[in-house]
Amino acid sequence: MGAVATFSLLLALMHSRVDTNAAESEGARLRCACENTYSCEDGGLPPTCLGYVCFFTVVQGVTKRGCFEKEHMSQCHVSRIRSVYTECCNSSYCNSNTTAPHERDPSKPGSMMILVTVPLLVLLGLSVMLCGLVLWLRSRRQHHHLQEHDHSMLRVPSGGDPTYGDIFDEFCTSGSGTGLPYLVQRTMARQISLVECVGKGRYGEVWRGTWMGESVAVKIFSSRDEQSWFRETEIYNTVQLRHENILGFIASDMTSKNSSTQLWLVTHFHELGSLYDFLQYSTLDPEGGLRMCLSVASGLVHLHTEILSTQGKPAIAHRDLKSRNILVKRNGQCCIADLGLAVIHSQSNDYLDVGNNPRVGTKRYMAPEVLDESIRVDIFESYKQTDIWALGLVLWEITRRTIVNGIVEEYRLPFFDVVPSDPSFEEMKKVVCVDQHRPCLHNRLHSHPILSAVAKIMKECWFQSPSARLTALRVRKTLAKLDQDQDCSTDKLKLDV
Repeated sequence: MGAVATFSLLLALMHSRVDTNAAESEGARLRCACENTYSCEDGGLPPTCLGYVCFFTVVQGVTKRGCFEKEHMSQCHVSRIRSVYTECCNSSYCNSNTTAPHERDPSKPGSMMILVTVPLLVLLGLSVMLCGLVLWLRSRRQHHHLQEHDHSMLRVPSGGDPTYGDIFDEFCTSGSGTGLPYLVQRTMARQISLVECVGKGRYGEVWRGTWMGESVAVKIFSSRDEQSWFRETEIYNTVQLRHENILGFIASDMTSKNSSTQLWLVTHFHELGSLYDFLQYSTLDPEGGLRMCLSVASGLVHLHTEILSTQGKPAIAHRDLKSRNILVKRNGQCCIADLGLAVIHSQSNDYLDVGNNPRVGTKRYMAPEVLDESIRVDIFESYKQTDIWALGLVLWEITRRTIVNGIVEEYRLPFFDVVPSDPSFEEMKKVVCVDQHRPCLHNRLHSHPILSAVAKIMKECWFQSPSARLTALRVRKTLAKLDQDQDCSTDKLKLDV
């Protein structure tokens, strides 16, 4: 439809009359802006026309300005027709700057939609970019963490291949206490070459092995002692146990040799052997004996103590403490080994784990309450008190081989003078519970301040009543005080000289 036809339709649809009182009251015609109509006068620039009402209309995008005579003033009001807009006014040139609503009013729906949509789209775009940035940073951090983990698995010291000590320290940082990761344990165990057998017992054998050019100890359990292997493996792998006076655990594995299953426990190797072996051929001075006693007590304190933390350890009672289960290190200190009979207790979690190992310990080192079967097996403190009894016997073994005034005794096991080499349960019960016999103390011990104090500690570990015995912590503190006093005396002597 053309612009003229549409305008004619517009005129046909007009049905209201405009209020002409204002124009009539003036009694004069108005000069109006004129555009695209037949009534425009050609003489003026810009074109104008005379009439009683000025009008402005937009029909399908075509703008028209002009004036109406009185008889046409009714055409100023029309019904709403799409694409048609009309406006009349009653003053000269009042239609010269008039525009359609969609051109001048930003609050109309189209403009409002633009004003709302554009900021929303901008915000949406920023949100997507922010999420993408967060995801990228997170993936980069995870990738960096994996790279660090891979480097830690492969890291070697500069200048050569890693030793098992390097690898052990890498995975088992101070305070961790467990051995290597399980898969690393299995891999390592299969790479060990057994060199020589260095010990035998009812549990099986101990071999010196080599791995990456260094010596390790391989404890091979017999099949009948599987419970000890399983228990020791369980404790080493689940408890934060690392301590300088506890044997360093490396790995545990079940391997097959010559069509038979072998149970391996791999630990640090100490060439001086067990305390039992060491005392056979070595003697000590009082200071060396004191430090050896202190190291055993320190290891037992660490076992007995529950550590409360996110990576803490429960309290552990050894239950088979003896000189054969204590190893001697190069620095003259000792470390406690063989946790196959250990009892675990956690006060914070309220549990007591005795295990299901049928072994009951070594009869020669059993406390009176174990021999007469009066021990309270449901109370953890009872197991700690049996350890203290055995600790006193170990201290006695050390002091026998300590030289005082040029005098030293031959190495002997506790109660060597009253029971045979392999005493029965009943024989030990008679000596310890019925006769209440205790190991003899040589007179020379009382002539030296250090050994005299150690002898006093031994006696307080051997009380018949378990509750009267010292605690491991009290033993360690007393020995540490002796060691400190000895150091101070030596320093003073040097100053005097």
